[in-house]
Amino acid sequence: MNTPAPPTPPASSEPVRLLIVDDDPLVRAGLALMLGGGQGIDIVGEGADGNEAEELVERLRPDVVLMDIRMPVMDGLTATERLRRRPDAPEVIVLTTFHADEQVLRAIRAGAAGFVLKDTPPTRIVDSVRRVAAGDPVLSPAVTRQLMARAAGGGHGDRADRTERARRRFGQLAEREQDVAVAVGRGGSNAEIAASLYLSVATVKTHVSRILAKLELNNRVQIALLVHDAGLLDTDDEGGSHLG
Repeated sequence: MNTPAPPTPPASSEPVRLLIVDDDPLVRAGLALMLGGGQGIDIVGEGADGNEAEELVERLRPDVVLMDIRMPVMDGLTATERLRRRPDAPEVIVLTTFHADEQVLRAIRAGAAGFVLKDTPPTRIVDSVRRVAAGDPVLSPAVTRQLMARAAGGGHGDRADRTERARRRFGQLAEREQDVAVAVGRGGSNAEIAASLYLSVATVKTHVSRILAKLELNNRVQIALLVHDAGLLDTDDEGGSHLG
């Protein structure tokens, strides 16, 4: 039976509070103009560097930060790491001019929920902001693999060590949690995962929350990266994803 693709999460009754951080005032102005009229988005502030981002987040409490990576004073990567360590951390979407960039991957490992290109059409940026605010990452499995390949670096030993570390962490999960984690790594929504594993959506959400807590991860994208690091996205055998 074919499961239909889930619709874009509906706008909540409260608008998504968005902070834009970019060192180029023209880029900020353009983004504010494009997104200011977006359904369900309220631009609460603008910043020019990572330091300003921290101050503005403290004062304005945005739900999502649209963060440029390359900025003076404090770059977006450092700012993302600091923001995601906050107990009330906002979601972060990084802005970049490249599809595959080591700094993008580092930002995602630090807890960013995904990235958008600066030339992305406004409607897609609006959709990305709303999805991230609703708890859905904006990073496809294909892009994850592309980023991982670009940033792998080092020799075979480095990759083998990373794989072994990821497999040890993955092994901390119960069998059903492993199933859900691999499904997250393959890019499944909660509804799609529920259908494929014969679970309720509520049960899938519970498993995802437990995975995040057990492995001390920030979001679903980091689950996907862990599954990728463990080498579990290259098999079509659902039953072959478990680690003994």
